Amino acid sequence: MKILAVGKNYAAHAKEFDGKVPTEPIIFMKPDSCIVTGNKPFYYPDFSQNIHHEIEIVVKINKICKSVEEKFAHRYYDEITLGVDFTARDMQQRFVKEGLPWTLAKGFDGAAPIGEFFPKTKFVDIQNIGFSLALNDNIQQSGNTKDMVFTIDKIIAYITKFITLKAGDLIFTGTPEGVSAVKIGDNIKGWIENEKILDFDVK
Repeated sequence: MKILAVGKNYAAHAKEFDGKVPTEPIIFMKPDSCIVTGNKPFYYPDFSQNIHHEIEIVVKINKICKSVEEKFAHRYYDEITLGVDFTARDMQQRFVKEGLPWTLAKGFDGAAPIGEFFPKTKFVDIQNIGFSLALNDNIQQSGNTKDMVFTIDKIIAYITKFITLKAGDLIFTGTPEGVSAVKIGDNIKGWIENEKILDFDVK
């Protein structure tokens, strides 16, 4: 199982990050050791002083797909959930400034908590789903998949030009604006529409 993720896939977040909205998907990878399930705690790492939360819709690939056309991409996933792409922002900013890869800023152990998966058929339109994150019971991020720069199907078509996806692979589809720092003792909750998917503590 591998995890692919999309950077700056919501225009408002791109503007709060560096102001540049991408013209093609920005793809990066996280190792499977990032995954945390069952609302287990997120343990703050000792190598960063500035960890940010990034709430995202996550899709699970259901069969091998390679060079998939966008119009057929919907056939290759049938479940979604909510995930947090934790980012060591201080490390990422340093790596970007130095022109270095920022894998370590996104790919450290525990950096991708995810919730329970649900059939996408539960939703009328996969590209019109509201989702949100609360930090200590205050809504910090609120987005809707209709605001993606690149739709889920476009993302799958783009990725599979270069990388074969297999059953069980996950795609983090991007975060809306409102990312902010977390600290030890914080609580994070996440919803898809009105259903709570995530509820875990930072330790």
